[in-house]
Amino acid sequence: MLIREMAHEVMRRHGLDTVFGNPGSNELPFLTGLPASFRYVLGLHEGAVVGMADGYAQATGRPVLVNLHSASGSGNAMGALTNAVSSRSPLVVLAGQQVRPAIGTEALLSNVDATALAKPLVGWAAEPSCAGDVPRALTQAIFEARLRRCPTYLSVPYDDWAAEAEPGAEAVFARTVRRSACPSPAEVEALAADLRAADRPALVLGGDLDTDGHFDAVTALAERLAAPVWAAPSLFRLPFPNRHPLFRGVLPAGIAPVADALAGHDLVLVLGAPVFRYHEYLPGEHLRPGVRLVQVTDDASAAARAPVGEALVTDPGAVIHGLLEILPERPEKHGEHTIPAAPAEGTGASLHPEQVFAALRDTQPPDTAYVVESTSTNGSWWRQMDLRRPGSYYFPAAGGLGFGIPAAVGVALARPDRPVVGVIGDGAANYGITGLWTAAQWRLPITYVLLRNGIYGALEWFAGLLGTPDVPGTAIPGLDFTATARGYGVHATHAEDLAQLRALLAEPADGPRLIQVDTAVTTPA
Repeated sequence: MLIREMAHEVMRRHGLDTVFGNPGSNELPFLTGLPASFRYVLGLHEGAVVGMADGYAQATGRPVLVNLHSASGSGNAMGALTNAVSSRSPLVVLAGQQVRPAIGTEALLSNVDATALAKPLVGWAAEPSCAGDVPRALTQAIFEARLRRCPTYLSVPYDDWAAEAEPGAEAVFARTVRRSACPSPAEVEALAADLRAADRPALVLGGDLDTDGHFDAVTALAERLAAPVWAAPSLFRLPFPNRHPLFRGVLPAGIAPVADALAGHDLVLVLGAPVFRYHEYLPGEHLRPGVRLVQVTDDASAAARAPVGEALVTDPGAVIHGLLEILPERPEKHGEHTIPAAPAEGTGASLHPEQVFAALRDTQPPDTAYVVESTSTNGSWWRQMDLRRPGSYYFPAAGGLGFGIPAAVGVALARPDRPVVGVIGDGAANYGITGLWTAAQWRLPITYVLLRNGIYGALEWFAGLLGTPDVPGTAIPGLDFTATARGYGVHATHAEDLAQLRALLAEPADGPRLIQVDTAVTTPA
């Protein structure tokens, strides 16, 4: 077999038969002869390619292969890669490289220090020392992505693909690597004893729980404990129904505000989240006196770097199910899901974002998956939405713009059984706009709701926090995304008022569509 054929077989055996890519000349020898059973999803910019793959990996929970060009293409993808790192998405980034004899002379399209380019973002990076090691290295990249739950990066010189495999190389096909990291019964019982002894326990839940399919189980655990629930700061997935009577909201992303929110609880159990992913620098005590924090995560790095609390590095899902087995049922009910307040109203021709989100809540099916990239409307979003299903919410995990439009493509490809809506701000839209073309080519029934307020709203809010109200570069007037979307082959409409918006949203999508709506400027709070 040729090295290329072996690589394709490795991918097939590991289920990496959907490839997201934007090819350059170095990648063509890998792509030739790609099996007909594979699905190649072309993106028009590397950032969009990674965004699509990130959404796909999160929605499937499996590794996915991303094929990028050498240094230039990989560099274009770095901003989007930050989101995949923070969402712990197992992307296997396979990058092309110049032929081996040309790398040392730094011929055009050489990636001079390929492994260093992707670091420190990726959890593992390599360039095989010889062609014969490529199949093994690719297998390792897949295992590393799955075991570490992070992107990996493999650079392969393009003359390697046509080389013949060495005798016995096919042994790599049969390799399996499994991890067993369940907590011991004694560890679960000790945690259950702590919860029984606590007078005022609270739960803080991270996006990993939704990614790993524990949404319903952790809801049952919260009800068993009758404990208030917060979502961890900087939330990228929703791990708990946001209208549940036990839900207290998303924790603020500052040290002092988190301590204030958790004050009064004697035990805080953090499941599937770092402690904590802060944003605004608002210093103070990490926890108020008398508050004990216990973190359960399978991310050893997150456990090691936490500034406060105790940590158990294990599978949070196994802990949740173990606790459900030994904690007693509670007969009392917790009440009905809360009802959102009437949305705030905009002025003039601009709707308030709350009006837009109320329209989505009222018109879209309950199992809709929302891919959200509108930072300045975050507070309005949580005040109006009612999300009760797993996999209902995706947000750029590191705050890197350009996630929303392409990630919606990845989610739609991964979950064709669910409606997908992208909620995109006009500032963010420009970073991943080419994802519209891919949505059109695959005729994906995605509804993009484009909120146009003419500014980088989150920056204006931050300017107020930082005392810098006179900075330039926050206004972005003159953008018409309906014209841009039509140019990419996407049906687009400008909703002039709330009645038209609701009527448009009530119509089923038979392909990608974009609805642009002018909105008032709001803050994330």
